[in-house]
Amino acid sequence: MSHNFIPVNEPLLDGNEEKYLLECIRTGWISSEGAFIKQFEEQFATRIGRKYAIAVSNGSVALDAAVVALGLSEGDEVIMPTFTIISCAAAIVRAGAKPVLVDCDPVTWNMDVSKIEEKITPRTKAIMVVHIFGLPVDMNPVLALAKKHGLKILEDAAEMHGQTYNGKACGSFGDISIFSFYPNKHITTGEGGMIVTDNAELAAKARSLRNLYFKPEQRFVHDELGWNLRMTNLQAALGVAQLERLDEFVERKRKMGHRYTDLLSNTEKIQLPLRSTDYAENIYWVYAIVLKDEVPFDAKDMMEKLSKKQIGSRPFFWPMHEQPVFQKMGLFKNESYPVSENIARRGFYIPSGMALTNNQIDASAIALKEILNESV
Repeated sequence: MSHNFIPVNEPLLDGNEEKYLLECIRTGWISSEGAFIKQFEEQFATRIGRKYAIAVSNGSVALDAAVVALGLSEGDEVIMPTFTIISCAAAIVRAGAKPVLVDCDPVTWNMDVSKIEEKITPRTKAIMVVHIFGLPVDMNPVLALAKKHGLKILEDAAEMHGQTYNGKACGSFGDISIFSFYPNKHITTGEGGMIVTDNAELAAKARSLRNLYFKPEQRFVHDELGWNLRMTNLQAALGVAQLERLDEFVERKRKMGHRYTDLLSNTEKIQLPLRSTDYAENIYWVYAIVLKDEVPFDAKDMMEKLSKKQIGSRPFFWPMHEQPVFQKMGLFKNESYPVSENIARRGFYIPSGMALTNNQIDASAIALKEILNESV
């Protein structure tokens, strides 16, 4: 990468991160036994309005543990969006359950909640809600369906730190909810995740799953199989420092998103992220764009052209029903979800990291416009 290349993501680590990390190193508390773990869990739970938070090593294993904690297993069906990261479906499949897919809304890119009910069968046990890119799923219809049919809700709020739905924190809607702290998230611990719930039993189960099901009274005797999903004190120290600045980070991301929108709003060939819906204001986890049909090339070509102009970008998720690994398992045969298929091929996002400067935003927008103008 050249010196002038604008990366798609760069975290901002100029708060108390260094101070807290040095404390870990100086005290020798670097493992999962350190004090920052409990501090991060408690402060995060408070922020989301949850009773319990369980820190884990990443967002994907948070999903694995959440699925098992809910008791989902062989023959159970879980309704979820096809347009999401593979971790969501993988967690269901690994537990022996069956993912049942729903297409996304063409404007918000979130799960189309009007299509959930038709997918419910006597085997349906849960709905996995995944908030995508910057706007939450419209939760009220989902909550009503879950209540009506006696279903659990597993909420993937991996990209939603600081976002709310009708004023209530994302991550507070599921029977069990998860977050990710990968470097491109509003709060990062490098790698890391969090499971949150108000149910004491689910919390206890998640804690046991995280720690190999060690028994408190006899450590190396195990009644069930767990995993080692522990977060280190070093990661939690980063998390505590980042959490201190969450409001500032959300405001910063919104300003970035609005600047991009102002610069690109007269560009006719692209669909920009919605600024808001009647239940939420976008937090622009990433600044995502979909090429309209009149553009004679797809997202892959666009990303190559941006790269030549020193601008980093990333593609959208590839739908679950088109994943070779699931097709090999015989899942999702002859299923088609046109909205997800289209945005997977024509969607991408441009530099969106927390450390992005106004100059970098302007340069990225100019490069994008130049490419689109050349395509006439």
